[in-house]
Amino acid sequence: MRVALLANIKPKENVTAPDGPFGDDTYAEWDHIETVQAVCDALNSDPNVNCEIVEAIPEIALPRLMVRAYDIVFNIAEGMRGASREAQFPAVMEMLGIAYTGSGPLTLATALDKARTKEVLQHHGIPVARFTTSSDTQAMLAGLLPGSEFPVVVKPLSEGSSKGVKNSSFAKNNAELRAEIGRIASDYDQPAIIEEFLPGREFTVAVLGNGKDARVLPIVEIRLSELPAEANGIYSYEAKWIYDVRDNPLDIFTCPAKLTPELEKEISETVLRTFHVLDCKDWSRIDVRLDSHGKPNIIEINPLPGILPNPEDNSCFPKAARTAGMSYNETMLAVLKAGCRRYGIAFPAND
Repeated sequence: MRVALLANIKPKENVTAPDGPFGDDTYAEWDHIETVQAVCDALNSDPNVNCEIVEAIPEIALPRLMVRAYDIVFNIAEGMRGASREAQFPAVMEMLGIAYTGSGPLTLATALDKARTKEVLQHHGIPVARFTTSSDTQAMLAGLLPGSEFPVVVKPLSEGSSKGVKNSSFAKNNAELRAEIGRIASDYDQPAIIEEFLPGREFTVAVLGNGKDARVLPIVEIRLSELPAEANGIYSYEAKWIYDVRDNPLDIFTCPAKLTPELEKEISETVLRTFHVLDCKDWSRIDVRLDSHGKPNIIEINPLPGILPNPEDNSCFPKAARTAGMSYNETMLAVLKAGCRRYGIAFPAND
């Protein structure tokens, strides 16, 4: 089976957490060559798979795709520019009639727009925090979210991998709210989404498969109380890339999360409903936080989940899969096989 691994690779000068107190997060969504090579090696661990890396840059990838030299594309490309960037290569592949793993362009474009995602989920009765969007650097919370109280969480509307979600995103008054809206407008050229802060426990949930076969892997709890004292109670860019590093990892994750059977069932059902409502395919990682009543609310959907191979990097999809008894190689091959089944592509059996 001929497989193209379509990926955006971090430039060599930006392969680790950048310098400075907060860092330049330009390439935060892209993958380190170490990760891309690990995925390729994982797929090639099956003797019937011949995987090669195709860098997701138009002038490189498009000629390779147009010759239709592959049976399926394993897509982890984040895209280069625009609010629809994650959807661009999947849209091209659909136009060309090329099979690929993962969600389609509509799902990817929707999930990257945090407000549009929440609107869709609200329509289907799936709980999310109250929210609004704004580019108004003179805004007051009372005018944006009447009846709401501080703190609120202020994020870029259309970014992933915690880009733009800084410790300062936890706004405790109108001055901080306006400063964050201004920072996002200046640094990311987009509106901010302002969300009511949910004070409960936080989880991230990996989903693997499709349709009735989609299953939740062991739930990961993010214990934000383990962050340094100066950190606010959100999983920020600093928490992900600066406080928690391979050479000094934080003991911040519990997998499987310690849950009552009732809460585990409620989280799993909410996550699977979200996965199906947004028409996710093959895999996804969905972030959940409990509100003041202990009810699970959806924070974000990650149809292109992080998949760092080294356990010390605390990448949550591989962590959940390991807890379920799956190696990294088995996990990547499971995603490939899920994509093949969707397209009716027979996966070669080993002798």
